[in-house]
Amino acid sequence: QVRLMESGGGLVQFGGSLRLSCEASGLPLDNYAIGWFRQAPGKEREGVACISTSDIRAIYGHRVKGRFTISRDNAKATENTVYLQMNSLKPEDTAVYYCAAGRARSILQGTYPFWGQGTQVAVSS
Repeated sequence: QVRLMESGGGLVQFGGSLRLSCEASGLPLDNYAIGWFRQAPGKEREGVACISTSDIRAIYGHRVKGRFTISRDNAKATENTVYLQMNSLKPEDTAVYYCAAGRARSILQGTYPFWGQGTQVAVSS
């Protein structure tokens, strides 16, 4: 059974940082891309970043490029974990953040069949 679990969300002040984690189980992560998405209240879900093993170049949404960094942990113990380091956070970054697994390296949510439950990020002004 495929399972994706996000963690690391919380409340942070404007300009602060958070690191989200996405732990995957039940699928060979080496053959999948991991994407991060977010959905703010009343808004559509948008792609934030994605990364794959076959192509380590990351893709970022234009609203987060230069502030967020997606990475994979190559250590054996945590090789199924993908991180999203979020710096210089703004109130408009407030959203539920989801990680997803799919075959294509993309920030289009339709390419991802497997999703986590999400973790809340709130940025105060």
